[in-house]
Amino acid sequence: MTIYHNSLTVKIGLFMIVSVLLVVFLFPFYYALITSFKSGSSIFEVSFFPEKLTLENYIAVFEEQPFGKNFLNSLTISIASGLISLLFGMTAALPLGRFRFKGQRLILLAVLIISMFPQVAVLSGMFELIRALGLFNNWLGLVLCYLIFTLPFTVWVLTTFIRNLPVEVEEAAILDGANPWVLLTKIFFPMMRPAIITTSLLVFVVAWNEFLFAMTFTLSNHQRTLPVAIALISGGSQFEVPWGKIMAASAIVTVPMIALVLIFQRQIVSGLTTGAVKG
Repeated sequence: MTIYHNSLTVKIGLFMIVSVLLVVFLFPFYYALITSFKSGSSIFEVSFFPEKLTLENYIAVFEEQPFGKNFLNSLTISIASGLISLLFGMTAALPLGRFRFKGQRLILLAVLIISMFPQVAVLSGMFELIRALGLFNNWLGLVLCYLIFTLPFTVWVLTTFIRNLPVEVEEAAILDGANPWVLLTKIFFPMMRPAIITTSLLVFVVAWNEFLFAMTFTLSNHQRTLPVAIALISGGSQFEVPWGKIMAASAIVTVPMIALVLIFQRQIVSGLTTGAVKG
């Protein structure tokens, strides 16, 4: 009876802690969401369950600026950054995770150090590089900039995951005459699916939410990404802040991320728990 009582107490305590954390983390998004459906002076009224909802802010976001083009820009850049990072990351992670050679630790250390650099530290250098390549105000320039941070992260995560894959499967495939390309596509890719999905999604989120490079290397409204477009939303006067439009735009940006996480939540958990693959 005592054991059952203690177990029930622990479950109730955990439930209360999780409930409080959910409220703390989800309430700001919920309030921003309901604010996006308000208009006029009702935006400044504190109400957790608004009586009247309107799509006025969502319509205004797309009518007053090329928000649809900004959404497409962010989507294209994020997908391109994820695919390129995954391609080069897998190419580098395979030898780093499976072979032993001189300078291997030094390479991994350099990859880790590069990922720790703040964006502002490389901003001036990237500006000169982008200008020299003629990629200013071009989405290809942003993809190149994002690779500085997404590629080291991809290499590090995939290398760690490859090291925990069972060697026996690879050895059996080699004995059957599999070449490196077959090993990569038929052996490693299926086994690394959780890690690949997790890494790609995290890279996608980084590129989707990036602001500093996108603000610096784009000039025209049609070339800007969503974070920059939201930051530049203005009201009717200099001192007016259009909170309704900003909340509506923020909801449009956030919903795809939530959907992706919910769809791939199992793969994300499996990919983050590196070493769960059994031989």
